[in-house]
Amino acid sequence: MPPAKKRARSYDPAKTRAAVLAQFGNVRAAVRTLTPEQLALPTRLGDWSVRELVAHIGTALTAVDRLLGEPEPARQDGRLIDWPSAIAADADAIAATARRLAAGHPDLDAHLADVERRFTDRLDAHPGGRLLPTNAGVLPLADYVVTRAVELVVHTDDLNAAVPGLDIPYDRQALAACTRLLADALAAKAPGGSTEVRIPPYAVVQCVEGPRHTRGTPPNVVETDPLTWIRLAGGRTAWQDAVAGAKVSASGERADLGPYLPLLG
Repeated sequence: MPPAKKRARSYDPAKTRAAVLAQFGNVRAAVRTLTPEQLALPTRLGDWSVRELVAHIGTALTAVDRLLGEPEPARQDGRLIDWPSAIAADADAIAATARRLAAGHPDLDAHLADVERRFTDRLDAHPGGRLLPTNAGVLPLADYVVTRAVELVVHTDDLNAAVPGLDIPYDRQALAACTRLLADALAAKAPGGSTEVRIPPYAVVQCVEGPRHTRGTPPNVVETDPLTWIRLAGGRTAWQDAVAGAKVSASGERADLGPYLPLLG
């Protein structure tokens, strides 16, 4: 008898919206403190400056406005857990947009304030079930807002890495949503039940083909903290480096997640 199909994780739309706005607010508060010298610093994203990264972060919310401007599709054909692997895009085009936005908005805080206003207005005007034509297929608006939490948390970490001492805080609900979606994406990419991946306090998933454990401690266990997991999933940290630096505990012959990472396309 085949195993029962696991039900997709659900996210509370009100909590997700609050988390996205809270994390965006954390970024805005930090951006107000940045000096011209700090805005000119390099980032770990190719040749992007901090100013260009901040401008790009605004697009995490303007994407909702853009997709709501498209005709509504007839039916859903995408899954939220497939979004991380489906977002591979033209890096040159994304960088060009970031540079254009950075150059066109010298007052970044005013730009982000306008982005936030449009985002909240759009969510107020549309139900969570409104369908959007995303690059992961057709998804409900409520699901797509979860992906905005992922974008904001990942890029908050990029900003913190670029500006020493910036220390933008992570909204707990945004960090939880990001961790959980990326963990579920791993389970979708490497289906199975031989390896248990623990990311306390937010997520536990089983993945990787092989003998399925049913009770007690599984033979293959991976454990790490949320930010290390997000850096692994986003390609900011290499698996081998995280293991060597004791940022990840991995035991068992099927505990090597390196072949499945990164998850963000």
